[in-house]
Amino acid sequence: MSRPSPGTLHLIPVPIGRERGNGSRPDTGAGLLTAGDPVAELSAPLIKLTASLDYFIAENARSARAFLKRLPLVRPIQQIEICELNEHTSAGDIPVMIAPILAGRDAGLVSEAGCPAVADPGSQLVAAAHRAGIPVRPHIGPSALLLTLMASGLEGQRFAFAGYLPAQAEERAKALQRLEDRSARGSETQLWIETPYRAQAMMTTALQILRPTTSLAVACDLAGPQQWIGSKTVGLWRKTSPDLSDQLTVFALLADGSISATGVDRAEHQTRLPSQPTRQTVSRGAPPHSPAGKNRRRFPP
Repeated sequence: MSRPSPGTLHLIPVPIGRERGNGSRPDTGAGLLTAGDPVAELSAPLIKLTASLDYFIAENARSARAFLKRLPLVRPIQQIEICELNEHTSAGDIPVMIAPILAGRDAGLVSEAGCPAVADPGSQLVAAAHRAGIPVRPHIGPSALLLTLMASGLEGQRFAFAGYLPAQAEERAKALQRLEDRSARGSETQLWIETPYRAQAMMTTALQILRPTTSLAVACDLAGPQQWIGSKTVGLWRKTSPDLSDQLTVFALLADGSISATGVDRAEHQTRLPSQPTRQTVSRGAPPHSPAGKNRRRFPP
């Protein structure tokens, strides 16, 4: 008896923006995509494909179900199988996850938000799929890293992503110095991400450690209702530092003279997607340009 052809592993981006409106949304049932719903920002073919799958590998099963419930599912959510793949997953669990795909079942890989397998444990599954001869199909969707790079005004021809930097202050400072030195040597933009509860500490350390002439871009709540992006030199950031409390943040730097100071220092760049509504609420005591509110996620690559 011939062995069945393997299914396809679909790499499915998850919207990185929060719900529009007041940040809360009643459960309207599966398949109801309201105007401004972040899922509606995905392409119609991708929504249709994702809604048809019955097997997913996700960083967190609960958030994956919340995402799927916003789709026009072809079957009840209870009939959809979700396996968790995160930092606690052992290498021995990966063959079990790809076994259904080898048996002919299509699967979707999703992360908490943004593109799967980028700063995400899903890369282990993708590597295993290639070794097993399983077709891997990436799909177009939001990437917090590229959105930040696009809006930063920094070098877009040469760039590198450093993931998360160390949590401890001393090691974090050393990591920032290494990124700045690498950027200065190669005129290369350096990007990294930070969790909402450490973003302010990261900004504080950056303003203490980096050279005044280094350009620093800061992007918060990308594709969300309070999206805010600022880009200027460290010297100017020191004069008016933003409030990044409870903000999922992507940072980017470009060291010393790689960008004209007059272009970046003249004013910070407030960049919003044209389709995003703008809120007027500002955190008490925060600078006028600071975003307010909380991000619902820990991370978006």
